[in-house]
Amino acid sequence: MNLVELAQLAASAAEEKKAQRVTILDIRGLSVIADYFVICHGNSQTQVKAIVDAVRKKMQEADIPVKGIEGLSESRWVLVDLGDVVVHVFHKDERDFYDLERLWGDAALVGVQ
Repeated sequence: MNLVELAQLAASAAEEKKAQRVTILDIRGLSVIADYFVICHGNSQTQVKAIVDAVRKKMQEADIPVKGIEGLSESRWVLVDLGDVVVHVFHKDERDFYDLERLWGDAALVGVQ
């Protein structure tokens, strides 16, 4: 599985839990942090946790290691580290505040499928 497919798999898992505005950004050449960001949000802390759990489960089923998860206890902005793909699961209010799509405005959009 290549990195775009990995990002799309994570996005698909998020969509299964009704994540909102699921976006994949290609940040290759813009950052050394990762190659792709998957960005989405839930409307409640419970939904944010459900989205993260779905991404984790989908990766486990695909035998893809999750390197780390940060922010789950507060469930306002949770990072799921898949190596060269980082999944950002926001609470709606935090997504609007941090506006990563604007911050990474030079990044190309990748189809979620």
